[in-house]
Amino acid sequence: MAEEESDQQTAEEVKEKYTDIDRKLKKFELKSMLSDEEDAGDAILSIHPGAGGTESQDWAQMLWRMYQRWAENNGYKTEILDFQAADEAGIKSATMEISGEYAYGYLKGEMGVHRLVRISPFDASGRRHTSFASVSVYPDIEDTIKIEIKDDDIRIDTFRASGAGGQHVNKTSSAVRITHHPTGIVVSCQSERSQHKNKDYAMKILRARLYQLELEKEAEKMAEMEASKKKIEWGSQIRSYVFHPYNLVKDHRTDCETSNTQAVMDGEIDEFIQEYLASEQNK
Repeated sequence: MAEEESDQQTAEEVKEKYTDIDRKLKKFELKSMLSDEEDAGDAILSIHPGAGGTESQDWAQMLWRMYQRWAENNGYKTEILDFQAADEAGIKSATMEISGEYAYGYLKGEMGVHRLVRISPFDASGRRHTSFASVSVYPDIEDTIKIEIKDDDIRIDTFRASGAGGQHVNKTSSAVRITHHPTGIVVSCQSERSQHKNKDYAMKILRARLYQLELEKEAEKMAEMEASKKKIEWGSQIRSYVFHPYNLVKDHRTDCETSNTQAVMDGEIDEFIQEYLASEQNK
């Protein structure tokens, strides 16, 4: 009707409303794919570089920034639970909590190995390098979910934090490492100056990992879920990011891809998330 009457203002308003409705519809479709109990809650996301020293450590930090930007773009709150900077560039490991509705449901498909191909900024000869980093995502479970951690099952060690943080960080044993003997899981936290806070954060991460472990045990008992399990191991990456000799980000599970690598690194990964969730629902 606006076109027939050459009403440009109304046409623009209709277009704007259509875009808004389309965005809300896609968000609703995404939520409809998230039916597991833990999907609606917060997420704990950890990143670790693979073999390769500075190259992989730098790639790990690039992924860290990507997920921070994604959280920011979607109105989620982030809190750094642990961050260990590498000596030259990048990170040795890092963990953040991402808080907001359906944070875990959206991010659970990001768990796996991420591969980067680029001309290395650390190679004086300008050669192409391949780097790997692993992303782990766990549900941030509520206190109402019972995960029993016996005092006899854990060992708590304190140590001096490394990296940036001022004189206090380096002079006091505020960092905390917790070892869970029955599973062999080791978690650490050194983001806070308070040993008490670091211990609380470390216990929070441990509880989340033990909860995830229980979910995986249940999944292994179900044949239909066993077939869809994805192992996190080097050489079986879930997504590749190619910056040279061409620009392409491709998810190997869904074949979803884009040549806009800069947008992806700025946190625009919703297309990959949606395609993964849709593929899992159709199995």
